[in-house]
Amino acid sequence: MSISKKQYSKMAEKASPPSPKLKNSLKAFLIGGLICCIGQGLFEVYSIYFSLSEDNAKICVSITLIVLTAVLTGIGVFDKIAKHAGAGTIVPITGFANAVVSPAMEFTAEGHILGTAANIFKMAGPVIVYGTAAAFVYGLIVYIFKLY
Repeated sequence: MSISKKQYSKMAEKASPPSPKLKNSLKAFLIGGLICCIGQGLFEVYSIYFSLSEDNAKICVSITLIVLTAVLTGIGVFDKIAKHAGAGTIVPITGFANAVVSPAMEFTAEGHILGTAANIFKMAGPVIVYGTAAAFVYGLIVYIFKLY
């Protein structure tokens, strides 16, 4: 049975329901905003209650968000949040932590060395490599043109 591209397109369109773009965008905005508000709240707690400097408070917020995301990913809660939030959970720090922990958990059955350790950076590795390369290129441009 041979079908044309037009027939195939009609079949595919019929099989996949339209996504509620406005609803998904609103959820992503609200949950992503909530994650950012949690980060801001942590910053206030670290700087006011623990009397940390601004730089140290920022570092502690990053560490806290990474650990929380890793733990929530490990116990299966972050994936449920991401299912509803979509792109809202890709706030850079939480998205990165999830991208590191998820592949590691997937391969735990293969052992700690060949499973978890070998696959932990499967998803996040390219981000690290291209982020480092982009930072190098940016630094080179700043150095050449003395932008500071």
